[in-house]
Amino acid sequence: MESLKAQEDACVLPTFDSDVAFALGTIIRTRCQRNRTRPAVVYIAHANSSQLLFFAASRPGTHPDDMHLVKRKEAVVLRWRMSTTRTRMQLARPTSSYQEGLDRNRHEIADPIVYAFLGGGFPVRVKNVEGIVGVIVVDGLNEEDNHGVIVDGIQEYLANPTTRNWYLSI
Repeated sequence: MESLKAQEDACVLPTFDSDVAFALGTIIRTRCQRNRTRPAVVYIAHANSSQLLFFAASRPGTHPDDMHLVKRKEAVVLRWRMSTTRTRMQLARPTSSYQEGLDRNRHEIADPIVYAFLGGGFPVRVKNVEGIVGVIVVDGLNEEDNHGVIVDGIQEYLANPTTRNWYLSI
């Protein structure tokens, strides 16, 4: 659980706009194509308005149900402001206090039609900005890969300044 929180803390962006979303989406889509045989969808949107900033399939064969899962994963990230994987892990652990029990009950009564506690939803945070500014969702791979490809993509983006500005050369 702590390692998932540390992952989120390490994936804070310096800025976030449609250019950043496009760069991130392209990196994540390429990682899905390169390392995975199953088709996946990559979705990036603003948190406050759900304005779609990036959407692409990694390869032919995605399913219409993928979009339903994308929206349900997005709802988890927007409500609890953490990755869907971390939210799921938090639900699985036993409660150690009354307040934690109340918080857990809030999770348990979450409508499964609205929320999907499956790996692949991730909050977009920006340095020195309170709260989340966006949501990244990958669906179509297994839960661990859905989550991992997002984390790896953000880390690649952050590690390479030329990647962050590649769109300026277009």
